[in-house]
Amino acid sequence: MSQSVVKNSEADAPPNPPSGGGLKGHPWLTLLTVAVGVMMVALDGTIVAIANPVIQEKLNAAPSEIQWVTSGYLLALAVFLITAGKIGDRFGHKATFLVGAAGFAATSAAIGFAGNIQTVIAFRVLQGLFGALLQPAALGLLRGAFPAERLNMAIGIWGGVIGASTAAGPIVGGLLVEHVNWESVFFINIPVGLIALALGVWILKDVRAEKAAKSFDLPGIALLSVGMFALVFGIIKAPEWGWGDARTLLFLIGAVVLMVLFALWQGKAREPLIPLSLFRSVPLSAGVLLMVLMAFAFFGALFFVTFYLQNVHGMTPVEAGVHLLPMTGMMIIGSPLAGLAIGKLGPRVPIVAGMLITTVAMFGMSTLETGSGNGVLSLWFVLLGLGLSPVMVGATEVVVGNAPLELSGVAGGLQQAAMQVGGSLGTAVLGALMAAKVGDVLPGNWAKAGLPPVEGAAGEGLKQAAQLGIAPPAPAGTPQQAVEAMAGAVHESFVSGMSLAFVVAAVVAFAAAVLGLLTRRGTTDAGPAVHI
Repeated sequence: MSQSVVKNSEADAPPNPPSGGGLKGHPWLTLLTVAVGVMMVALDGTIVAIANPVIQEKLNAAPSEIQWVTSGYLLALAVFLITAGKIGDRFGHKATFLVGAAGFAATSAAIGFAGNIQTVIAFRVLQGLFGALLQPAALGLLRGAFPAERLNMAIGIWGGVIGASTAAGPIVGGLLVEHVNWESVFFINIPVGLIALALGVWILKDVRAEKAAKSFDLPGIALLSVGMFALVFGIIKAPEWGWGDARTLLFLIGAVVLMVLFALWQGKAREPLIPLSLFRSVPLSAGVLLMVLMAFAFFGALFFVTFYLQNVHGMTPVEAGVHLLPMTGMMIIGSPLAGLAIGKLGPRVPIVAGMLITTVAMFGMSTLETGSGNGVLSLWFVLLGLGLSPVMVGATEVVVGNAPLELSGVAGGLQQAAMQVGGSLGTAVLGALMAAKVGDVLPGNWAKAGLPPVEGAAGEGLKQAAQLGIAPPAPAGTPQQAVEAMAGAVHESFVSGMSLAFVVAAVVAFAAAVLGLLTRRGTTDAGPAVHI
């Protein structure tokens, strides 16, 4: 493919800026700037989970309301990502990034000052929309700043920052909630956002493709947004409503119908939101599906690990976060190394090897027991971090690198949306399988412990608590032996369900390894940009 021609938005920029002639547009400083921005988004995905119980207590929120503090943010993020990528392609990724950083910091401040749960949820949705602007813009800026031979390393470091921020969320959130207050979980984004904004104005140079769309595909945006909303909302509500419930089916079938209509419209639109020709690239299509499967296995299975550490092993949130550091450390170290390996070998071998290692780690975690020690846990966490690093970096490079420069924002949004959908689907599906398994084995474990049967509403409450590994409070005067027997029965049942979830996650990870055979290095030129 011929080299993409791009226009510099800075009118006074020289046609060929000399090396060392200023910091604006410097590749590694561009990487630093976008990493600061996306760090907020990644951190916010997990840090708030620790604060939710305190928010519920302080604002007198109902359980259904507190759920939407997280779900509203993730839903807005997933629905808007691809459209946000198109906005970056159309108006420039620098401006999009700056608006996203400023908006994310402002909505974080508004949440911290909110006096009721409804206001918190409303601003969390807005925060998700601004977060969606940041992520594709970051990838578009990296694509424009780095030549092809260095793009993998840049994406590797970028992926390491996201992995570290995601895993650091529970630790940072636990410390802030424990020693400051729940509002500080949101206020921490304000200085980070201001730093990203200042660096962005100072460092970033906006490059955009000359062939970028000059208009917006409004019908396409509407069809895709409503379709994505129906899909993600249906997945989020399925565990509560039931997968066979008419409401769940209505949303999921509606999502399929809307996606089909969207695809048909894209074939007719003059300047489509996502040109269907993009998917003629087998590696790009494989990369998008790979992100869905990877996120399904990783986020779906990891959801249960925090409950295992806190409710079965009795750790505090901070202690649980510390026990995840082996995985975090491997992702921080492994992502840049994966970028180097992909630069030398191409993405196929590292991706397939990474997903096979992830498969082994998932199967290993399915063997965990109620009394498994820290050494065994650390081993599987290390393998998980080692396996995921080349996949996150490689799949991102495959999707963004195989898209034309004028669609780099859309490709970045597509990659991030695939991860959001996969994570939501994995959490919902594996959660449903786990709930069924816990409900199946709990009565037997309860009886084997010599405990009297619990029926009716109390029995249903016991099952729901057991799905999170929470032992029921014992009535006053209950012998210690009986208290321990109840906790043992609940924990054994929880671990049985978690084991099933990890086995399924391992099978999905293996399927992703097979799919990785279809990937290859990006075939479009990623840089350097030609300024005119």
